Amino acid sequence: MFNYAGFQWLFLFYFYCFGGWCFESAFVSLKSRKWVNRGFMRGPFLPLYGSGAIMMLVVSGPFADNILLTYVAGVVGATALEYVTGVVMVALFKMRYWDYTNRFMNFQGHICLRSSLAWGFLTILMTRVIHRPIEGLMYMIPNRMLYYLTVLLTVYIVADFTLSFKAALDLKDILVRIMRAREELEHIQKRLDVLIAFCNDEKEQKRQARDERRVLWMNDLTAGLEQGFATLKEALLSRPSAYGESVREEIADLRGKFSFYRESEKGYGRLLDFYKRDMIRNNPSMRSDEYEIAFEELKELANDKKGR
Repeated sequence: MFNYAGFQWLFLFYFYCFGGWCFESAFVSLKSRKWVNRGFMRGPFLPLYGSGAIMMLVVSGPFADNILLTYVAGVVGATALEYVTGVVMVALFKMRYWDYTNRFMNFQGHICLRSSLAWGFLTILMTRVIHRPIEGLMYMIPNRMLYYLTVLLTVYIVADFTLSFKAALDLKDILVRIMRAREELEHIQKRLDVLIAFCNDEKEQKRQARDERRVLWMNDLTAGLEQGFATLKEALLSRPSAYGESVREEIADLRGKFSFYRESEKGYGRLLDFYKRDMIRNNPSMRSDEYEIAFEELKELANDKKGR
């Protein structure tokens, strides 16, 4: 059994958060061939690794003398932690920070067989190889010094986590705004379809042929609307007496709404401060099931250094 004081458990949690960050950042950076400050937080800490390490120590404690039970405890405990963390993060932020959807025997993309089996072996490695020298290092530090070091780390990590948590919630709000704007633009487009059909059947047929391709990006949608308004303007100029005041008023109203949402779209990049940009850049596997298209567009903005 691992019997530690509260501040010692906390120190070990921070230590493994840092160790996990070193491993994950190095792995992803080598894979990406560029430096990636991996993780949810801005600082060099990955809470999932710290939580996983502490969980492994706790669940394996009663089975320290039995390697098979240690393995099983690690598989069950780590899988449960990974699943709960994934579900909570999707519920809070509408984002997946990891995704096993394409892996064999996965469940909801949060856990998979390969990952769970690996957690068991990692638990054995943790409890029998990795942790003992780290425990020895911790005991080498005087208790008073370790206590104050833990307090300082707590202040820093709580502040970092708070800012990162807020940034993640703000990121979700931006996605909601983008989707609402997109829905409004699609509604405007539907009304334009009717008006264009009324004004010019031939051009409407050409426009429908163009729209057989699915519109995926906001700039495609706005470009299509700009062309639609241009078509209407041409029709009104060529036959000004053919259309009543109600048609002209509706076109003006739609144009006003379009201009408003077009200006809103230009400001999305400016809503991404360095915390939100780094959160997106540092987690290349992030994705959103609910706001997939909006998030892909936001990723482009985050990787645009000018911020648009």
